[in-house]
Amino acid sequence: QVQLVESGGGLVQAGTSLRLSCVSSGRTFSNNGVGWFRQAPGKEREFVAGIDWNGGNRIYADSVKGRFTISRDRYKSTVSLQMDSLKPEDTAVYYCAAALRASVSRASSDYRYWGQGTQVTVSA
Repeated sequence: QVQLVESGGGLVQAGTSLRLSCVSSGRTFSNNGVGWFRQAPGKEREFVAGIDWNGGNRIYADSVKGRFTISRDRYKSTVSLQMDSLKPEDTAVYYCAAALRASVSRASSDYRYWGQGTQVTVSA
């Protein structure tokens, strides 16, 4: 069983940065595609960024492209999301998710394991 734990959220001002981390406390997800999703109050969960098993393929939502960077350390079984130039519209609960397959996907239905989420709040 893959158990995911996110960390690194917080309250920051617009224009600043945060780095989110996702680690597996159970079976490693080193061979799985991993994605970050977010859900703002009153809105549906949306895809933010994803990375395949070896980091060779990374994809981003248009809204974060050029500002967010996803990376992974397979040996430490950690996936990170570096968020720069944060905007108030980035405010949401951010979730890490691991797929059953090695490739990356934008579809939440492709992800089997989910973390509890970490709150990111960006003030204007």
